[in-house]
Amino acid sequence: MRDLTKTFRFAQTVSVSLLGGLTSLVLGVNSAQAGTIAGIDFLGQAVFPTDTSFGGTQVGGLSGITYDASKKVYYSIADDRSQINPARFYTFQIDLSGGSLSQSGVKPVGVTTLRDANGQPFALNSIDLEGIALTDDGTLFVSSEGEVNPTAGRVTNPFVNEFSLITGTQVDALPVPSKFSPVPGLSGIRNNLALESLTLTPDQTYLFTATENALVQDGPAASLTTGTPSRILKYDLTTDKPVAEFLYNTEPVALPSVPDTAFNTNGLVDLLALDDSGEHFLALERSFSTGAVGTPGNTGNTVKLFQVSLDGATDISGIDSLTASGLGGITAAKKELLLDFTTLGIAIDNIEGISFGPDLADGRQSLVIVSDNNFSPTQFTQFLAFGITPARSVPEPSALAGLVVLGALGLSAQRRSRV
Repeated sequence: MRDLTKTFRFAQTVSVSLLGGLTSLVLGVNSAQAGTIAGIDFLGQAVFPTDTSFGGTQVGGLSGITYDASKKVYYSIADDRSQINPARFYTFQIDLSGGSLSQSGVKPVGVTTLRDANGQPFALNSIDLEGIALTDDGTLFVSSEGEVNPTAGRVTNPFVNEFSLITGTQVDALPVPSKFSPVPGLSGIRNNLALESLTLTPDQTYLFTATENALVQDGPAASLTTGTPSRILKYDLTTDKPVAEFLYNTEPVALPSVPDTAFNTNGLVDLLALDDSGEHFLALERSFSTGAVGTPGNTGNTVKLFQVSLDGATDISGIDSLTASGLGGITAAKKELLLDFTTLGIAIDNIEGISFGPDLADGRQSLVIVSDNNFSPTQFTQFLAFGITPARSVPEPSALAGLVVLGALGLSAQRRSRV
């Protein structure tokens, strides 16, 4: 994804070191327009039933997706707590060459078992994998929600760990701030509402994840009348340390459940970084209401895609409890609705993953979105494709070529080598 010709390298900053001096060359659009999208068009879908199998495994639970431009394939993490098959990710080929996505355009071509730091497959119910992001070093970052189920005797911390793309073995673990660690009923993540998302900035300097709903000490979960104060967590990969947190307010639950006492939820299920600054994102929110009336195909899911800006947002990493401190003086992330999936006129499953793909033949950037079918026979695995147009494009190729020349003179590399 560190391709200098990528459409969404909106704001590119290169530091060049010459004779001990440091000169900064800033290319791209101005900050007011960085990371914004002018349009989005639906290109089609591919749908697979829950009994789909590949490589001796049941394909499903696809909670996150990331694109490998060098191999022209996608990797998608399976949300299987090693209950059906060992924890794993799939490799998919997705054909958008004709500017659309058809049923035959998605094909699984590989499956890789994830292994812990000891090289062993993850034990039953020890993980709940949700987000996935590819690095330039042949590794994958993967997030796990952990679990808060004291009745079953399972209370585990969320994690953001790094794995070999080839072997699936864990090679690193990033620290997660202690405020996220669950103390049932008192603080930390809520069960099944934790680190759902994962994204890298295009230059691979920053990694972001976020809670699907509020930490217990930050406020209530989403309801029909109110959203929930989620936290976006930012890592600096030059140090592998968390460096900031930001408030993201979700929408309320979209529709009443039927009956009204049945389960419903809404949450932040994935993020996609748009620029190197780590200030602009796409954000997926998925609302589910049991038996909801008014959704196409009556799936109960209402999905919305937002443009998000952290410009001016308050760093809340030093605040352990938003409830205790109050929200006075805190500026939340700004967001703007880009697409309500109900306008597509198709049944929408449990959408949870988002990734850029290759440039389309007409020059637009492709976007691929995937659903987690929860391995339920009443649901389905769904791939959706879109073409998106930025508000302004990056510099002309001649300007980008200049970056290569400057890089030859001494590009100041800020990110460490991993493997």
